[in-house]
Amino acid sequence: MSGPACLGLLIFTTIAAALYPQTESVAQSLPTTTPAAPSSIAPLTTGATLKAKDIFKECAECPDMVVVPAGRFTMGSPQSERGRDIDEGPQHDVTIAQPFAAGRFAVTFDEWDACLAGGGCNDHRPGDQGWGRGRRPVLNLSWDDAAAYADWLTQKTGKRYRLLTEAEYEYAARAGSTAAYYWGDAIGKGNANCDGCGSQWDNIQTAPVGSFAANPFGLYDMAGNAWQWLQDCYHENYNGAPADGAAWTGDDCGRRVIRGGSWISVPPVLRSAGRFWNIANSRGNLLGFRVGRTLTPTP
Repeated sequence: MSGPACLGLLIFTTIAAALYPQTESVAQSLPTTTPAAPSSIAPLTTGATLKAKDIFKECAECPDMVVVPAGRFTMGSPQSERGRDIDEGPQHDVTIAQPFAAGRFAVTFDEWDACLAGGGCNDHRPGDQGWGRGRRPVLNLSWDDAAAYADWLTQKTGKRYRLLTEAEYEYAARAGSTAAYYWGDAIGKGNANCDGCGSQWDNIQTAPVGSFAANPFGLYDMAGNAWQWLQDCYHENYNGAPADGAAWTGDDCGRRVIRGGSWISVPPVLRSAGRFWNIANSRGNLLGFRVGRTLTPTP
């Protein structure tokens, strides 16, 4: 990686370390779990009825999806929140009028390799840093690569797969919580993979997806492990942001929003309101994604 791509990855790695001093872990944690196994559920049948928090998949190679309920939440962070950055405001209410589906896990190397075998994914075989492929989150992808995977799923299933919007991501990550993290206001120990999260993978490498407890919506790894590409173009604050959960694009989409933090991030970066950007055409070993799906008709 060289030029703008390298610079983009360097910028967000360096700035995160400089702006967010490591916080002390305190006793407020969920136990580290055995990695959640790949789903054994049968592919969704035509006409099946879905309800909030249902898990489904639409082909043998497709990712597990979770139905996220409709709702309303306050996006962004209060000025009093420890670790807050200026791009997390102003806080504003967002209404998610219809349920949607989100990947139960970040997309894995196994799922990416199935896309490659099926003739999709820009014919790009990303490296795994020597950490192993399988059920680890796929890395070393650009925004266009991630979008290509969603396009492949759309073509394969006839359903509309896409990247999540930034509002959908924060809503799904919070899962009804107003705390800094979806498990509470302190990072705790064993809740995620980051530099200071108290896991065996901290600041070393990614963990297999599902290595930590799911949030109340049944979604895994919405904080830490690997940054996740989103649909939105990056804006420096929320002035003028959509109030309906739609993707916020614009004329300059050279920078795309990333969320969640990674195995090398310090704890405040993992907060549910935390946000950053990366150059859309860059690839790096901190960057992955999960897919969303528009549900029509409404389950």
